[in-house]
Amino acid sequence: MRVRLCSLLILASALVSAGQAQNPPEKQPVVKFADGGADASGVGLMDSIFIPPKAGAPFDLKLGAEWSRAMANGGSFTLVNERRIVRDSRGRIYQERFTLVPKGGDLQPQMTVFQITDPDQHTWYNCAPYNKVCDLRSYRLSTTMHFQPQLETSGALPDGKGYRQDDDLGEGSQHGLGTHGYREVYSFNPGAMGNDKEMTITREFWFSPQLGINLSSLVDNPQTGKQIFTVKELSTSEPDPSMFEVPADYRVIDRRPAEASPAGPHP
Repeated sequence: MRVRLCSLLILASALVSAGQAQNPPEKQPVVKFADGGADASGVGLMDSIFIPPKAGAPFDLKLGAEWSRAMANGGSFTLVNERRIVRDSRGRIYQERFTLVPKGGDLQPQMTVFQITDPDQHTWYNCAPYNKVCDLRSYRLSTTMHFQPQLETSGALPDGKGYRQDDDLGEGSQHGLGTHGYREVYSFNPGAMGNDKEMTITREFWFSPQLGINLSSLVDNPQTGKQIFTVKELSTSEPDPSMFEVPADYRVIDRRPAEASPAGPHP
């Protein structure tokens, strides 16, 4: 009887293993991101740090940005702003967008829009304070996705264009949170990118695994200038839920395609 019982246990274990082999767990989609750059609008707008809809990692922070570009006489001019970004444990995000103003000047940044995204409802509200109108669009990211910084490996670039050097800067700490630093340097040979001399692009950032964002980030690219993003204030407490509600005195215009509107299925 004992031998028979052992045989049954072995058979049951084999059936479970076979079932697991036939039905492997679904893999989470991986989304790789990089900070900075300039958008494709052609009006000189700067891209900022990437904020994923990560669940279970709330925060409320103030982000400072500096954007320096070269002048023909060898000097540079720098634009700056600060803005608030908030995320709750459900992955909902509220963030403000401000104008960039000359560093050290008299002008003060002005809010141009605030945005509210909800990964569960697939909604993305872009709200303009000047006319109190919110455009509602579809939000495609979700908390089931796995977000990670875009990292490469050192080596030659294709077609002999140059070389990429990637360095692991090790562990660090900012605002009481552990971070991991990385540096990526692209060296392009003359002619590879329309450059008549060797051109170097540097990206360095300190990533917080707990929050899934970069707490500091630098992008130095001759094509777009030097951009520095720094988290200046940070709280990891759960934010007020009202932060993720459209104000009652704002008008909402649904810009989503018909299939993504309330009359049809969400994406």
